[in-house]
Amino acid sequence: MASRTLRLNMPQWQGGDEPAYRFGAELLRWLAPEHDGPEETVFVPEPNGRAPEIDHGIKARTVLLSQARAARAAIERHDPDRIVTLGGDCLVDLAPMAYLNRKYPALGVLWIDAHPDVMSAAEFSHAHAHVLGMLLGRGDEAFTAEVPKKLTVSRVMIAGMSAWTDAEGAILKGLGLRHVPAADLARDSQPILDWIETEGITHLAVHFDLDVLDPAHFSPLLFNRPDVPAGSFDGIVQGTMRLEQVVRLLNDAGAAADMVGLAIAEHLPWDMLRLKQALADLPVMKS
Repeated sequence: MASRTLRLNMPQWQGGDEPAYRFGAELLRWLAPEHDGPEETVFVPEPNGRAPEIDHGIKARTVLLSQARAARAAIERHDPDRIVTLGGDCLVDLAPMAYLNRKYPALGVLWIDAHPDVMSAAEFSHAHAHVLGMLLGRGDEAFTAEVPKKLTVSRVMIAGMSAWTDAEGAILKGLGLRHVPAADLARDSQPILDWIETEGITHLAVHFDLDVLDPAHFSPLLFNRPDVPAGSFDGIVQGTMRLEQVVRLLNDAGAAADMVGLAIAEHLPWDMLRLKQALADLPVMKS
């Protein structure tokens, strides 16, 4: 029987206004295990070097909406039971999460991220920092319209977030979102397992933003971008988890509930990108 798991490739970069997200998503697709089920790749235009337009306070709003709708259409063509999404910036999870929440009445969402992604254009122009808010009904009306059934707040848990800005804190409190810091997940997954049991979660969708990881121990992250001035990332919360901790957490959560969604986002393999560019400059490669 053919797999009912859709592999959705979405090399979206405009949500974070970082062209390297495109290459990161393409490399992630190559790194992922072979897949015998349906696969779709959302068309995302290559960066052209021009600054993105700002509409309703959001950078590249028009193209991001178009890509979100293309992802929704790709998903609906297959009506899958499960979706694995390889991105791209965090906004790639808008359509998959919205679909899975319609399909599974008791869906839980585990948001593994150093940041809550609940802001809107009022606080920040990069839409990759808005996506969880949109899924809960907060933010730009055109994007929230792409989520006919909003997530249930009690069945959302942010894992690995250890600090936040004042603006994010106010939004988190207003929404009533729960969160577990990285330190509480360092040795075991019990806080997440307790949440799954308490909320009666039968199906689970996971958003895994790689920036939840400690940049001192995992290199392909925004904070390890080479050749940036000192202090460029001051004030931006950095992750503290280890990759093996997240893998353990996902395996434990997957044993407690049926994992029907997994999105991996914000892969920035700077060294590989530098090597790709260097290879293109070598004389023999040009012939």
